[in-house]
Amino acid sequence: MAGLRGVKANPTNLIRVMPAEGPEMQFPDESARESVGEIASALQERVRSAVPAVHCITNAVAQNFTANVLLAAGATPSMTLDREEIAAFVASCHALLVNLGTLDRERRAAIEVAVTTAAENDLPWVLDPVFVDRSASRAAFARELVARRPAAIRLNRAEFAALSRTPPTPDGAAAYARETKVVVALSGETDLVTDGVRIATLANGHPLMAKITAMGCASSALVAMTLGVERDAWRAAAGALALIGVAGEIAAESARGPGSFAVAIIDALHSLDGPTLLARAKVA
Repeated sequence: MAGLRGVKANPTNLIRVMPAEGPEMQFPDESARESVGEIASALQERVRSAVPAVHCITNAVAQNFTANVLLAAGATPSMTLDREEIAAFVASCHALLVNLGTLDRERRAAIEVAVTTAAENDLPWVLDPVFVDRSASRAAFARELVARRPAAIRLNRAEFAALSRTPPTPDGAAAYARETKVVVALSGETDLVTDGVRIATLANGHPLMAKITAMGCASSALVAMTLGVERDAWRAAAGALALIGVAGEIAAESARGPGSFAVAIIDALHSLDGPTLLARAKVA
């Protein structure tokens, strides 16, 4: 890996690639292991070289923070919702984020145009079904979007349970990923990423991340960013969650509380390098 000669991966950061069901899941082939640090480092290098454009349909609360996170990580964000121009923005991007946080009429219309344009241009997109556990109509709309095949869904446990109507367990997430043919990225105290065959449980992060509004939205944007340079959605999602998790740990070391943490995590994403990711990224 360019720029990383002599740097060894942390032995605790190996992702196990395992069957998603059956007795083999308890005894995965030890040769089928990857380093989450290596995945994240490679993706970070490619992002900073390619500077992917990511169009974000996200909630009003999240827009500014999400844009700053993407800029710090090396991407170029755009945020327009105007129905007359959003198709041109999406068509010129490398990936799309669809976030349901403030699901007003303008965003519903924008989502329809954006998802159609992404399909027409073979662009990967990420669904963040925010608060589908609070609204039956929102959950129904999210299921319609899942049927249109996003590359990945990034959500929390409660949202997954409402969307899939199954428990947010590794087996449940893997089964849903196989059924929908969409990578599932579950965020929480530990993160889980699965495509129905491969399963990664990521152990980076810090409790202060739960005290910042739009942190989940920004994480979804980072998944879209990595999809802009990596079409393997499982690798893209695992790498993106490792990036934000390691950055959160670094930010917490200097933060005095949620306010300074929000600034520090942007700084941490900007300064992250390959050796740091190799040393600090880990799985549960």
